[in-house]
Amino acid sequence: MPNTEKPTTKTEQKKSGIVRTLKKNEKQIAQKIPMEQRKVEDKKISEPEGGSKLSEGEKKKEKKKPIQKKPVVKKTEAVVNAVNLPVSKKYAIAICKFIKNKKIEKAISDLEQVLVFKKAVPMKGEIPHRKGKKMMSGRYPKNATEYFIKLLKNLSANANVNELNSPIIAEAVANFASRPFGRFGRWRKKRTHIRIIAKEKSVKKENKWKKKM
Repeated sequence: MPNTEKPTTKTEQKKSGIVRTLKKNEKQIAQKIPMEQRKVEDKKISEPEGGSKLSEGEKKKEKKKPIQKKPVVKKTEAVVNAVNLPVSKKYAIAICKFIKNKKIEKAISDLEQVLVFKKAVPMKGEIPHRKGKKMMSGRYPKNATEYFIKLLKNLSANANVNELNSPIIAEAVANFASRPFGRFGRWRKKRTHIRIIAKEKSVKKENKWKKKM
């Protein structure tokens, strides 16, 4: 039977050819090579073929790319949307006309006077006449004015956040909403959608044709 046991001692390993002894010439060459050169050669062997890896110190030295911030777009309008308010559409349309093309603070003060019965909201139809300039018939819708005052206060807060200078109510619209049935389905409740938009007061540009004339 052949010997399958591995040689344990160095002499046995040398005989079998596992350990290779350095010759005298090789020992002399190894002693002559300086330590720095040996380190460089060891690094070359350890480095992969793709390229050398950067150390932690070199990675820190590398400058980080500056993060490009997106330009902030300034908003030119403030919007308030109210959905399914329990308000009459007829009164809401009248108040929208009463508010339009006014400053937010002026509109709030006018609506507060409506609550105190000092100023009436102008309306058309078979409605009693009221005292006031440029007005014949009108009413004092209390429930609708209270909701509109809340919406206008929210609108002024949105205008301050958007940094609008002297905003004016450019649009005020009231539309029908889905009207749910009342008790036993005998009547339908009043529901309206309201949308109010405030914009900055634009400076009127002079017409070129008028100058030539």
